[in-house]
Amino acid sequence: MFEKLLGFVMVLTRLSGFLLVLPVFGWKSIPVRIKVAVTFLLTVFFSMVTPLAVAPEETSVLEAILLISNEAVYGLALGLTCTILFSAVRLSGRIVERQMGLAMAEVLDPFTGQKSQPLGSMLEMIFIILFLSANGHHLFLLIISRSYEAFPAGSIPTIPVLTGGIIEAGSAMFTAGLKLAAPMLAAFILLMVVLGVFARMVPEMNILFISLPLRVGLGLLMVAIFLPFISGFVTEFADVMDKLLPY
Repeated sequence: MFEKLLGFVMVLTRLSGFLLVLPVFGWKSIPVRIKVAVTFLLTVFFSMVTPLAVAPEETSVLEAILLISNEAVYGLALGLTCTILFSAVRLSGRIVERQMGLAMAEVLDPFTGQKSQPLGSMLEMIFIILFLSANGHHLFLLIISRSYEAFPAGSIPTIPVLTGGIIEAGSAMFTAGLKLAAPMLAAFILLMVVLGVFARMVPEMNILFISLPLRVGLGLLMVAIFLPFISGFVTEFADVMDKLLPY
Protein backbone atom coordinates (compact mmCIF):
# COMPACT_ATOMS: atom_id res chain seq x y z
CA MET A 1 0.00 0.00 0.00
CA PHE A 2 2.83 2.41 0.86
CA GLU A 3 4.52 1.66 -2.47
CA LYS A 4 1.46 2.61 -4.52
CA LEU A 5 0.71 5.64 -2.37
CA LEU A 6 4.25 6.99 -2.65
CA GLY A 7 4.26 6.71 -6.44
CA PHE A 8 0.85 8.37 -6.66
CA VAL A 9 1.89 11.26 -4.39
CA MET A 10 5.11 11.89 -6.33
CA VAL A 11 3.24 12.03 -9.63
CA LEU A 12 0.57 14.24 -8.05
CA THR A 13 3.21 16.61 -6.69
CA ARG A 14 4.94 17.12 -10.05
CA LEU A 15 1.66 17.58 -11.89
CA SER A 16 0.35 19.99 -9.26
CA GLY A 17 3.49 22.12 -9.45
CA PHE A 18 3.39 22.09 -13.24
CA LEU A 19 -0.29 23.01 -13.52
CA LEU A 20 -0.11 25.56 -10.71
CA VAL A 21 1.92 28.05 -12.74
CA LEU A 22 0.98 26.81 -16.23
CA PRO A 23 -0.60 29.40 -18.55
CA VAL A 24 -4.36 29.10 -19.10
CA PHE A 25 -4.80 26.36 -16.50
CA GLY A 26 -3.37 28.51 -13.72
CA TRP A 27 -5.81 31.36 -14.29
CA LYS A 28 -7.84 32.39 -11.26
CA SER A 29 -11.01 32.46 -13.37
CA ILE A 30 -10.97 28.65 -13.66
CA PRO A 31 -12.85 27.09 -10.70
CA VAL A 32 -10.69 25.29 -8.17
CA ARG A 33 -12.88 22.17 -8.43
CA ILE A 34 -12.09 21.84 -12.13
CA LYS A 35 -8.36 22.27 -11.46
CA VAL A 36 -8.44 19.61 -8.75
CA ALA A 37 -10.45 17.21 -10.91
CA VAL A 38 -8.15 17.60 -13.93
CA THR A 39 -5.04 17.23 -11.78
CA PHE A 40 -6.43 14.11 -10.11
CA LEU A 41 -7.42 12.48 -13.44
CA LEU A 42 -4.03 13.19 -14.98
CA THR A 43 -2.32 11.84 -11.87
CA VAL A 44 -4.28 8.60 -12.07
CA PHE A 45 -3.29 8.18 -15.72
CA PHE A 46 0.40 9.02 -15.35
CA SER A 47 0.79 7.01 -12.14
CA MET A 48 -0.38 3.91 -14.04
CA VAL A 49 2.13 4.28 -16.89
CA THR A 50 5.07 5.96 -15.14
CA PRO A 51 7.79 3.75 -13.63
CA LEU A 52 9.46 4.72 -10.39
CA ALA A 53 13.19 5.38 -10.20
CA VAL A 54 13.37 4.18 -6.58
CA ALA A 55 12.23 1.12 -4.70
CA PRO A 56 9.38 2.29 -2.44
CA GLU A 57 9.80 -0.60 -0.02
CA GLU A 58 13.38 0.56 0.68
CA THR A 59 12.46 4.24 1.08
CA SER A 60 12.24 5.78 4.53
CA VAL A 61 9.82 8.55 5.48
CA LEU A 62 12.56 11.21 5.32
CA GLU A 63 13.70 10.04 1.90
CA ALA A 64 10.07 10.06 0.70
CA ILE A 65 9.70 13.69 1.80
CA LEU A 66 12.87 14.63 -0.07
CA LEU A 67 11.70 12.81 -3.19
CA ILE A 68 8.36 14.61 -3.08
CA SER A 69 10.19 17.95 -2.71
CA ASN A 70 12.26 17.14 -5.79
CA GLU A 71 9.09 16.43 -7.75
CA ALA A 72 7.65 19.80 -6.70
CA VAL A 73 10.81 21.60 -7.84
CA TYR A 74 10.77 19.88 -11.21
CA GLY A 75 7.07 20.54 -11.82
CA LEU A 76 7.40 24.23 -10.90
CA ALA A 77 10.45 24.61 -13.17
CA LEU A 78 8.57 23.12 -16.14
CA GLY A 79 5.51 25.31 -15.55
CA LEU A 80 7.60 28.45 -15.04
CA THR A 81 9.44 27.85 -18.31
CA CYS A 82 6.14 27.58 -20.20
CA THR A 83 4.79 30.70 -18.49
CA ILE A 84 7.86 32.77 -19.37
CA LEU A 85 7.66 31.76 -23.02
CA PHE A 86 3.95 32.56 -23.06
CA SER A 87 4.70 36.13 -21.97
CA ALA A 88 6.41 37.02 -25.27
CA VAL A 89 3.18 38.19 -26.93
CA ARG A 90 2.19 40.32 -23.95
CA LEU A 91 5.71 41.81 -23.86
CA SER A 92 5.44 42.87 -27.50
CA GLY A 93 2.07 44.46 -26.76
CA ARG A 94 3.53 46.44 -23.86
CA ILE A 95 6.38 47.70 -26.05
CA VAL A 96 3.88 49.00 -28.59
CA GLU A 97 1.68 50.52 -25.88
CA ARG A 98 4.56 52.60 -24.59
CA GLN A 99 5.25 53.87 -28.09
CA MET A 100 1.56 54.77 -28.40
CA GLY A 101 1.66 56.72 -25.13
CA LEU A 102 -0.63 54.27 -23.30
CA ALA A 103 1.84 53.18 -20.64
CA MET A 104 -0.44 54.41 -17.85
CA ALA A 105 -3.58 52.70 -19.23
CA GLU A 106 -4.49 49.76 -17.01
CA VAL A 107 -7.39 47.33 -16.91
CA LEU A 108 -8.20 44.40 -14.67
CA ASP A 109 -7.34 41.14 -16.37
CA PRO A 110 -10.39 38.89 -15.74
CA PHE A 111 -8.32 35.73 -16.13
CA THR A 112 -5.38 36.41 -13.81
CA GLY A 113 -7.07 38.96 -11.54
CA GLN A 114 -4.13 41.35 -11.92
CA LYS A 115 -3.75 44.77 -13.49
CA SER A 116 -2.47 44.75 -17.06
CA GLN A 117 -2.36 46.90 -20.18
CA PRO A 118 -5.35 46.48 -22.52
CA LEU A 119 -3.41 45.98 -25.75
CA GLY A 120 -1.06 43.38 -24.30
CA SER A 121 -3.96 41.48 -22.75
CA MET A 122 -5.87 41.50 -26.04
CA LEU A 123 -2.90 40.15 -27.99
CA GLU A 124 -2.31 37.47 -25.37
CA MET A 125 -5.96 36.39 -25.46
CA ILE A 126 -5.91 36.12 -29.24
CA PHE A 127 -2.68 34.12 -29.09
CA ILE A 128 -4.10 31.75 -26.48
CA ILE A 129 -7.26 31.19 -28.55
CA LEU A 130 -5.15 30.33 -31.59
CA PHE A 131 -2.85 28.19 -29.47
CA LEU A 132 -5.72 26.14 -28.05
CA SER A 133 -7.44 25.87 -31.44
CA ALA A 134 -4.21 24.32 -32.76
CA ASN A 135 -4.37 21.69 -29.96
CA GLY A 136 -1.70 23.47 -27.97
CA HIS A 137 -2.98 21.84 -24.78
CA HIS A 138 -1.72 18.54 -26.21
CA LEU A 139 1.75 20.08 -26.12
CA PHE A 140 1.44 20.54 -22.36
CA LEU A 141 0.55 16.86 -21.94
CA LEU A 142 3.49 15.92 -24.16
CA ILE A 143 5.80 18.03 -22.03
CA ILE A 144 4.83 16.33 -18.78
CA SER A 145 4.99 12.92 -20.48
CA ARG A 146 8.53 13.53 -21.77
CA SER A 147 9.58 14.80 -18.37
CA TYR A 148 8.81 11.37 -16.92
CA GLU A 149 10.87 9.75 -19.67
CA ALA A 150 13.89 11.94 -18.86
CA PHE A 151 13.39 12.07 -15.08
CA PRO A 152 11.17 9.22 -13.84
CA ALA A 153 9.24 9.77 -10.64
CA GLY A 154 11.65 9.54 -7.74
CA SER A 155 14.76 10.63 -9.62
CA ILE A 156 16.74 13.69 -8.62
CA PRO A 157 16.51 16.42 -11.30
CA THR A 158 19.64 18.35 -12.14
CA ILE A 159 19.24 21.84 -10.70
CA PRO A 160 21.70 23.50 -13.15
CA VAL A 161 19.71 22.05 -16.06
CA LEU A 162 16.44 23.39 -14.64
CA THR A 163 17.97 26.80 -13.92
CA GLY A 164 19.54 26.96 -17.37
CA GLY A 165 16.21 26.13 -18.98
CA ILE A 166 14.45 28.96 -17.11
CA ILE A 167 17.19 31.46 -17.99
CA GLU A 168 17.12 30.45 -21.66
CA ALA A 169 13.31 30.74 -21.62
CA GLY A 170 13.61 34.32 -20.34
CA SER A 171 16.13 35.14 -23.07
CA ALA A 172 13.86 33.57 -25.69
CA MET A 173 10.91 35.57 -24.35
CA PHE A 174 12.70 38.91 -24.79
CA THR A 175 13.99 37.91 -28.22
CA ALA A 176 10.55 36.80 -29.42
CA GLY A 177 8.87 39.87 -27.92
CA LEU A 178 11.27 42.23 -29.69
CA LYS A 179 10.93 40.25 -32.91
CA LEU A 180 7.15 40.55 -32.82
CA ALA A 181 7.27 44.26 -31.99
CA ALA A 182 10.08 45.13 -34.43
CA PRO A 183 7.85 46.08 -37.45
CA MET A 184 5.69 48.29 -35.25
CA LEU A 185 8.75 49.91 -33.67
CA ALA A 186 10.10 50.64 -37.16
CA ALA A 187 6.81 52.33 -38.06
CA PHE A 188 6.98 54.51 -34.93
CA ILE A 189 10.58 55.48 -35.70
CA LEU A 190 9.54 56.51 -39.21
CA LEU A 191 6.68 58.55 -37.71
CA MET A 192 9.09 60.33 -35.37
CA VAL A 193 11.37 61.16 -38.32
CA VAL A 194 8.45 62.58 -40.29
CA LEU A 195 7.29 64.65 -37.31
CA GLY A 196 10.82 65.91 -36.80
CA VAL A 197 10.97 67.07 -40.42
CA PHE A 198 7.64 68.85 -40.05
CA ALA A 199 8.85 70.48 -36.85
CA ARG A 200 11.79 71.96 -38.76
CA MET A 201 9.66 73.01 -41.70
CA VAL A 202 6.81 74.48 -39.65
CA PRO A 203 8.25 75.67 -36.29
CA GLU A 204 4.93 77.04 -35.09
CA MET A 205 3.30 73.61 -35.33
CA ASN A 206 2.50 71.96 -31.97
CA ILE A 207 4.20 68.63 -32.59
CA LEU A 208 3.29 67.21 -29.18
CA PHE A 209 -0.40 67.91 -29.71
CA ILE A 210 -0.36 66.40 -33.20
CA SER A 211 1.83 63.39 -32.39
CA LEU A 212 -0.45 61.90 -29.72
CA PRO A 213 -3.40 60.99 -31.98
CA LEU A 214 -1.02 59.99 -34.76
CA ARG A 215 0.84 57.59 -32.47
CA VAL A 216 -2.37 56.02 -31.20
CA GLY A 217 -3.79 55.68 -34.71
CA LEU A 218 -0.57 54.25 -36.10
CA GLY A 219 -0.34 51.77 -33.23
CA LEU A 220 -3.88 50.50 -33.76
CA LEU A 221 -3.27 50.24 -37.52
CA MET A 222 -0.04 48.29 -37.07
CA VAL A 223 -1.67 45.95 -34.55
CA ALA A 224 -4.49 45.27 -37.02
CA ILE A 225 -1.90 44.43 -39.69
CA PHE A 226 0.07 42.35 -37.20
CA LEU A 227 -2.81 40.15 -35.96
CA PRO A 228 -2.79 37.65 -38.89
CA PHE A 229 0.86 36.88 -38.18
CA ILE A 230 0.16 35.69 -34.61
CA SER A 231 -1.07 32.34 -35.98
CA GLY A 232 2.38 31.79 -37.51
CA PHE A 233 3.98 32.51 -34.16
CA VAL A 234 2.01 29.66 -32.58
CA THR A 235 4.06 27.08 -34.49
CA GLU A 236 7.30 28.91 -33.74
CA PHE A 237 6.36 29.08 -30.08
CA ALA A 238 5.79 25.31 -29.95
CA ASP A 239 9.20 24.67 -31.53
CA VAL A 240 10.98 27.01 -29.12
CA MET A 241 9.24 25.45 -26.14
CA ASP A 242 10.21 21.96 -27.26
CA LYS A 243 13.88 23.00 -27.53
CA LEU A 244 14.16 24.93 -24.28
CA LEU A 245 12.28 22.77 -21.80
CA PRO A 246 14.69 20.94 -19.48
CA TYR A 247 13.89 17.30 -20.17
